[in-house]
Amino acid sequence: MTDPVYILGIESSCDDTAAAVLRADADSHAVLSSVVMGQTELHKAFGGVVPEIAARAHAEKLDLAVEQALEEANIQITDLTAVAATAGPGLVGGVVSGLMCAKGLATALNIPLIGVNHLAGHALSPQIEGQSPFPYLMLLVSGGHCQFLIAKSDDKFIRIGGTIDDAPGEAFDKAARILGLPQSGGPAIEEAAKQGDPKCFDLPRPLLNRDGCDMSFSGLKTALLRARDAVLNDQNEIARQDQCDLAASFQAAVTDILKVKSQRAFQRYLEFEPKHPCFAVAGGVAANQTIRGDLKQVAQDAGAQFVAPPMKYCTDNAAMIAYAGLTKFKRSDFDGFDLSARPRWPLDSESPSMLGSGKKGAKA
Repeated sequence: MTDPVYILGIESSCDDTAAAVLRADADSHAVLSSVVMGQTELHKAFGGVVPEIAARAHAEKLDLAVEQALEEANIQITDLTAVAATAGPGLVGGVVSGLMCAKGLATALNIPLIGVNHLAGHALSPQIEGQSPFPYLMLLVSGGHCQFLIAKSDDKFIRIGGTIDDAPGEAFDKAARILGLPQSGGPAIEEAAKQGDPKCFDLPRPLLNRDGCDMSFSGLKTALLRARDAVLNDQNEIARQDQCDLAASFQAAVTDILKVKSQRAFQRYLEFEPKHPCFAVAGGVAANQTIRGDLKQVAQDAGAQFVAPPMKYCTDNAAMIAYAGLTKFKRSDFDGFDLSARPRWPLDSESPSMLGSGKKGAKA
């Protein structure tokens, strides 16, 4: 690769319509633009993301997001070298919208089409503005996913554990609904927890008594519901301080689970004999400052480098898709126009499925 290349990234796997432009040459790369158009207001009344509404919003906003990304990058559409788009996993209607947009652009411009695994985008996101030496331990912790991965290279990941039910981000959203807090649940819980007592309610830490790196958050959500109901039965209302105490106690439980399981995952990671041990964290939940602080402490206690992408690259974005697309571009790993959207797409296809499988394949 001698001349500079310009990769357009497109992300539409859930409720964020995103486009980004990445410039790269033989020795370096830089994000020239990253546009994210959220849908919070569209889904607010429903207490969560409605797939049909999300898909329609993506179809309406994708061309605008691409146009804005090109304008902010100060390039013309004809300057693009390739287009990379999330091909899964995710809400299939949204994935289809982004993928069809990418196919149309690749066809019109006669440039390569690159399908990207959304999980690979998150797993490689620490590389966007820094270098994490392979192999590194990755905790991918987001709204729909929670996995411990050994990132051996940009196209080889080994899953060593993860959630057996809800992802932490999903649990945060459900917890916010239980407590009457707004969506998105993660930021709402984090903000309320600042004024709360994390020791006020004794919530469980599921699976900490079980060896290994697997986690569970569904029972914690149920315990929060029962704690809230107990307060209601006693006081006939949930005061603001009760909300804050419950939020703080819930966040503390999630943090403890992730911290202890990360310590165990790190011991497993050391079996790969990394020359420069590195613990990387990515995904929307990694934006939580309390959680991030405790995970950073895990790395420091182990004498390892701690790496996390900037906040803007923690939640869903297209810059990470463009970067993952760049790694495939360098290998000439392109896709045909028969590329299909995949609602399920495990990053590690060799490990046994954690969440079961069906006609559409393994969930994770």
